[in-house]
Amino acid sequence: MADPAAIEAAILDLLARQEPGRTISPMDVARSLGGDHPDGWGPLMQPLRRAAVKLMKEGQLVITRKGRPVDPDDFRGVYRLSPPATDPPA
Repeated sequence: MADPAAIEAAILDLLARQEPGRTISPMDVARSLGGDHPDGWGPLMQPLRRAAVKLMKEGQLVITRKGRPVDPDDFRGVYRLSPPATDPPA
């Protein structure tokens, strides 16, 4: 199983490769680490969620549900990951 640092690195790597305004699915991150078979990526979903919460609290990403940012300590269901909002140039 991947360690927390590897999971965080995979999340940030996939986010960095997205086009502006695009989000990633936690399942995409899990599959990048554990392969396409559910036995490989399935066990990574809870550690991945913990890593995403940590990264959101550090300001490195935003967890969204139905297109809106969530409270990292209190969200349920399907969620997506997006880069933090950047302020437009002045």
